[in-house]
Amino acid sequence: MRISRVELELLDVPLSRPYAIAYLATDAVQIARIRVVAENGLAGHGTASPVPEITGETFEACAASLAWREALLGRDPRELPLLLGELALALPRAPAARAALDMALHDLWARIQGRPLVDLLGRQRTSLETSITIGIKPLSETLEEADEYVGRGFRALKVKIGESFDADVERLVRLRERVGPALAIRADANVGYPPPSIERFFAATERARVEFLEQPAPREHDEEIRRLPEAIRRRLAADESLHDEADALELARSPRPYGIWNIKLMKCGGIAPALRIARIARENGIELMWGCMDESVIGIAAALHAAYASSATRTLDLDGSFDLARDPARGGFDLVNGRLETLDAPGLGVELAP
Repeated sequence: MRISRVELELLDVPLSRPYAIAYLATDAVQIARIRVVAENGLAGHGTASPVPEITGETFEACAASLAWREALLGRDPRELPLLLGELALALPRAPAARAALDMALHDLWARIQGRPLVDLLGRQRTSLETSITIGIKPLSETLEEADEYVGRGFRALKVKIGESFDADVERLVRLRERVGPALAIRADANVGYPPPSIERFFAATERARVEFLEQPAPREHDEEIRRLPEAIRRRLAADESLHDEADALELARSPRPYGIWNIKLMKCGGIAPALRIARIARENGIELMWGCMDESVIGIAAALHAAYASSATRTLDLDGSFDLARDPARGGFDLVNGRLETLDAPGLGVELAP
């Protein structure tokens, strides 16, 4: 069996709900969609959603890197490890492009075997809650959006912070008062807090019972974060500090600056490198959160299959497809009362939208 063609489509997709984080505001995303087709008609799907501030890769560079797809023509998709090894060597500085090709190859490989990808990878989880994100916005809009999400069945809220310490504290405390004690509240500073603010943040938000604080400061401050009390560091999550396996090995060095790691396929280059990072986390007792960019259900499904193949997985932040005004694909997962479940379908369980 050989790969007969590889299709590429570049898309501009508006968001139905624009949002802001500490260093970026957005109302639309660019998505590169890949479809790897075997000669028997089976096809694997992948997407790339690079963000230069996070992945270090522009959309134009990502699209140019995807020209490597031609190297797959005539190859046997069942030789997955060989193809992924060649991909990693060919595109070392294009993680989003690698991720798109990696997930498409994984999808096709699993479809050939007629089984969900996660079952072939070694399923460890079946269902977890995903958080849904509230961007930086005024208090009244934060509470209104939270009401909507709670009404839709979500039980974990992630709140973007990092522009104003006092406003952040008020939003989180008032949000806790609004939603009650049962919901999980998580905060993401997106490098908006210098290390001296971190202990003060947890003290000021004690009433809000924030589960964890994601990436408070730029990665250049990780050594300062290592000097914080262990009880604080256990409640910090690495995002911008964690891209690849080299980062994972450095972050695993004691004293560890973060007790939680956020793995994103767009940062690390796809399912295969993500699972290698997950193995490092498991071996070092570090909890995993799986995150995403604004991306198609294809990318969300790929992250979900990888997440459920790791016993270190504790939380999900896979809401990146919810606010796309239109998605190039459909399927991929079921969302049931805020919980994500993979589909009983071959591969990633995704299909192109009409």
